[in-house]
Amino acid sequence: MALQNEIPQGRGGRHTSVSALEKAQAHDVSLRRIWQLFTPYRWSLGAVVAIIVVSSIVSMASPFLLRAVIDVALPTQNVRLLVWLVAGMIAVAAATAILGVVQTWISTSVGQRVMHVLRTDVFTHLQRQSIAFFTRTRTGEVQSRITNDIGGMQSVVTSTASSLAANLTTAVATAVAMAALSWRLALISLVVMPPAIYLTRRVASMRRAITAQRQRELSDLNVTIEEALSISGIRLSKTMGAGAALVDRFTGSSTRLIDLELRSELAGRWRMASMSVIFAATPAAIYLSAGLPMTAGTMTIGTLVAFTALQGGLFRPLMGLLNTGVALTSSLALFARIFEYLDLPVDVVDPPNPVELTPRAVAGHVRFDGVTFAYPGSSLPAIAGVDLDVPAGSTLAIVGETGSGKSTLAALAARLYDPDSGAITIDGVDLRDLRQTDLAAIVGVVSQETYLLHTTVRENLRYAKPDASDAEIETAARAAQLHNLIASLPDGYDTVVGSRGHRFSGGEQQRIAIARTLLRNPRVLILDEATSALDTETERAVQQAFDELARGRTTITIAHRLSTVRHADAIAVLDRGRIVESGTHDVLVDAGGRYAALAA
Repeated sequence: MALQNEIPQGRGGRHTSVSALEKAQAHDVSLRRIWQLFTPYRWSLGAVVAIIVVSSIVSMASPFLLRAVIDVALPTQNVRLLVWLVAGMIAVAAATAILGVVQTWISTSVGQRVMHVLRTDVFTHLQRQSIAFFTRTRTGEVQSRITNDIGGMQSVVTSTASSLAANLTTAVATAVAMAALSWRLALISLVVMPPAIYLTRRVASMRRAITAQRQRELSDLNVTIEEALSISGIRLSKTMGAGAALVDRFTGSSTRLIDLELRSELAGRWRMASMSVIFAATPAAIYLSAGLPMTAGTMTIGTLVAFTALQGGLFRPLMGLLNTGVALTSSLALFARIFEYLDLPVDVVDPPNPVELTPRAVAGHVRFDGVTFAYPGSSLPAIAGVDLDVPAGSTLAIVGETGSGKSTLAALAARLYDPDSGAITIDGVDLRDLRQTDLAAIVGVVSQETYLLHTTVRENLRYAKPDASDAEIETAARAAQLHNLIASLPDGYDTVVGSRGHRFSGGEQQRIAIARTLLRNPRVLILDEATSALDTETERAVQQAFDELARGRTTITIAHRLSTVRHADAIAVLDRGRIVESGTHDVLVDAGGRYAALAA
């Protein structure tokens, strides 16, 4: 799926569409960038390498001890020497086992920390993305990157460095020991290297392509799960009778995953089978060489047995080394998908030198000066040349037909997007000159789309202010005409709202959202169809609460129902993104224009 990213060209520039997938493919995922993930832990990795080297050197004593047992201790029946040799073999095994445990603990700890950094970096970076990114990206796709992709590279991140060092050191030490025993036989053993490398390169390229396909298929699977098994998705599928189609879609995706996994595993199995045959033939060639007339009498039985043991021991580290190469190459597809998200540009950013504006000291004077904005990919502006002045403590109502740009204007006021041109200011300070956290403390938004967390009412309210006391929570709930309803429930404020708040009606959900925003006590309040889901009686009660709370607070209200805005200090009428009328209710009705037609 090609993600489209908009990179703003300066403060008043236009958006430029860039394919994030093309951006990710424009630069290869280098091993250097992957290594940079491990650089903070280089001393720990150095300790792992040191332990591995020591362990490999110690383990190489075993074949020499074995040769001494066969060639010296047993023929001479030297029991004392035999005991010391056997004790040495046991000591070598114990030492390498202990070193292996320590090495595994350090390498796994480093790998898990790297995984933690990747997860948190991706999550943090996505938190910084604007609303535009999430409106064009499937939720299941985002979840798949954080869980499936990062989880898929866990074994590589956790064990690659240690496995590479361990197998390389062991292979080199084994080769040296083999050469020390018999350089002629060592040359025969090393003929397996060219076919092993060739087969490994082919398998690695195949697995990298298959891994990329598999992760895309897993993303589609996650999207299906997200869309079909959420409370909204289940309700839609049941009312539309789409359950069978969704099952077919899920089954098809899962079937394709089976095929991809089989192809990936079989590619590796064919290589393993080929390598097993080659490695099995090597000892036979060694025995044959040892028995030829030209080599007869050049080595002892102990040397031959020890060499054969070493040659058999070379198979494990060599295959481990080649498997590590395959895993690393395959994982490049996963790293590419993760780095693609980490490289996404952030189009709504904090300024390098933000203006310090204390939320409590803000008066709340809001101005729109020539604001123009177009959604990415649209040839027509959603907002064009809007000029509005909302004095501190006053109430502005914005009305208009569906699609006129009302909600877009509210989103710009909360800086969910940045305007393409013009500026929005609070007390003379451009929103782009404020930290987003400071702006969130100043501007509170209650939208027509309520989102509640699957937790208790109390925790949903406290989401807006983590340190809020129970008394503050109750005060906010009373202001939203919600307290009596909550108090009547068996668990009160500890009632779990359910997935997306479906334990409550639409109106009740909206009142919880209103209370959540009021708990923060913002100086500027944006109500984007905040009472649209309420019945007439409840709407009247909540509107009375809003009228009381609006005193001393700047309020911008987006509304379809004109009855809720007739007492606003000023009303602006939007049509196709432009202000076509403004004034009070009575003035606009008397003018007989667009507002009068809407009010009729």
